[in-house]
Amino acid sequence: MNASFRPAADVLSELNRLQGVLDQMFRPSERSSIRALAGAAFPVINVGTTPDTIEVMALAPGLDPAAIQLSVDRGLLVIAGERKSQLPEAGDSISVYAQERFAGNFRRVVSLPDDADPGQVNASYRDGILRVTVAKRESSKPRRIEVS
Repeated sequence: MNASFRPAADVLSELNRLQGVLDQMFRPSERSSIRALAGAAFPVINVGTTPDTIEVMALAPGLDPAAIQLSVDRGLLVIAGERKSQLPEAGDSISVYAQERFAGNFRRVVSLPDDADPGQVNASYRDGILRVTVAKRESSKPRRIEVS
C-alpha cells in the first residue's frame, strides 16, 4: 500500500478546511475595506538579482525616509514604518466616503538567498521607491580556477 494514500474522508475534510480559510479571506467583515484584504501587501515589493547583488525595490510613495526602518537578521530583510494619513481631521467640514490609500503601520519581510551578505546592505529612497541593495558574498560568486 502506498504510504501517501489517504482515505477519501481525510481528503474531503481537508478540502472543507481549505474552503473555510478561503471564505474568511474573501469575505471581509462589515468594518473592513477592500484595502484590508491586502493590508499586509504595502509596500508592493519587487525582488531580483544581478551577478553581484540582490535588489529589493519597494514601491512606497508618500513616506518620510526617516520613518522607514530596515533590518537584516537571520537571512530576513525587514522593511517597516508608518505611512501617515492625508485625510482631513475629524473637525474639518469634509466627509470622506471612500478611502483606498493605505495609511498606518506596515511591515514586510523578504527572505534573502543564502549568498546574501548581511554586512553589505545599502538603501536609498527616491520618487516614492525604496531601493535596497544587498551584496552577494564573494565566496558565492563564480570564479575561474587555474590548473597548473
